[in-house]
Amino acid sequence: MGDQPAFTLQIDQNKYLPLDGREVHAILTVSSTGTVTTTTSVPAEAAEVIIVDTSGSMSGGKIREARQAAASAVQALRDGVSFAVIAGTDTARVVYPRGRTMARATRATRAEAQTAIGRLSANGGTSIGEWLLLARDLLDAHPDAIRHALLMTDGQNNESGDAFARALSACSGRFVCDSLGVGSDWVPAELRKVSEALLGTFDFVRNQSDLSAFFNRITQESMSKTVAELALRVWVPQTATLKFVKQVSPTLLDLTGKRADVNPLTGDYPTGSWGAEEREYHLCVEVPPGQIGTEIRAGWVKLVRPDTQEVLASGNVLAQWTDDLAQSTRINGKVAHYTGQAELHELIQEGLSARAAGHVDVATARLAKARRIAAESGREDTARLLDKVVEVDPRDGTARLRRNVDKADEIELDTGSVRTSRLRQGGEGS
Repeated sequence: MGDQPAFTLQIDQNKYLPLDGREVHAILTVSSTGTVTTTTSVPAEAAEVIIVDTSGSMSGGKIREARQAAASAVQALRDGVSFAVIAGTDTARVVYPRGRTMARATRATRAEAQTAIGRLSANGGTSIGEWLLLARDLLDAHPDAIRHALLMTDGQNNESGDAFARALSACSGRFVCDSLGVGSDWVPAELRKVSEALLGTFDFVRNQSDLSAFFNRITQESMSKTVAELALRVWVPQTATLKFVKQVSPTLLDLTGKRADVNPLTGDYPTGSWGAEEREYHLCVEVPPGQIGTEIRAGWVKLVRPDTQEVLASGNVLAQWTDDLAQSTRINGKVAHYTGQAELHELIQEGLSARAAGHVDVATARLAKARRIAAESGREDTARLLDKVVEVDPRDGTARLRRNVDKADEIELDTGSVRTSRLRQGGEGS
């Protein structure tokens, strides 16, 4: 294992609980150098599938921009990477290479793929689950590779909810998928489901002319990954309950339901592939009340490679009961910050859903509160988007929903709510 990049795990928490305290919260900061330090190391094996929506709604300028974007993604592939390009409509088909296989990236195969991409045309419907299932089949042939798919769509999924859910379940754990929604006719909730199932990001491309830049950036990020799969292995005592494990930075992603049992007290939570990066996770453990002065290990966290069981980093989550009010009421700054970021996301989602359902009072209250939290937590970008949906009087704080909101502004607010801001230096709260 000498070619393993360096990983660190830092745990931030306030371990002190009041006499009747039961919930222990901690923020886990996982950092990777992403760099293999051995002189004999070679780039990690990688397999990439580029999925282009070629449904009828992509006609005209959209399909031209999509062709350019897909060609840009192919150009960004490093030599030796296995790759394929899928065109998605009511069905899915491999447009390069021929058949249900993948090609090795070379100057020649990249040129051939770009020629094939240049012939893409727009017609038919949209079945995102079918596209992902074909990507899974292609990527399954490369079990030792860092497996990744890049998907773009401009429209609403025509599959039944059950069929889409079955496809996502069949693909979960097999590869990571980052997805892009183009224009204002797609449904963020659909790509959010892809993100949650396949541990990827989803983003909004407001201007189709920006699509190539998005494709290029995501492909380069995929090429920078050096580890195919890591898991957070969490142990809690027999008398405790692990309430949740969530990624809170750089985006919000609930991992709680993805637990794979190691034994009755321990579970693995997948985190996907890694390069040189830092991510943060929020863990909450419920413990039975203890005696004053008693300290326990409420959780034992390890960063592991599930295939080899190698432990790359570890740390303890502690709990100690105290009658010192100052100690037990102090909230760790990172815990407070990311709790607020999660609340901001929930308020935006609830507010937009209420607005769509015509529940004006609920929508106004949720979005106005989100506006306040965004301003207080330094999310100026989110605050500006909220200003386009809800108007808050600075004099008395009264709020009202704006009429005739641009659909693109609403989608940008929706998709952007999963991104979080980092705690500023010196921001430890009390």
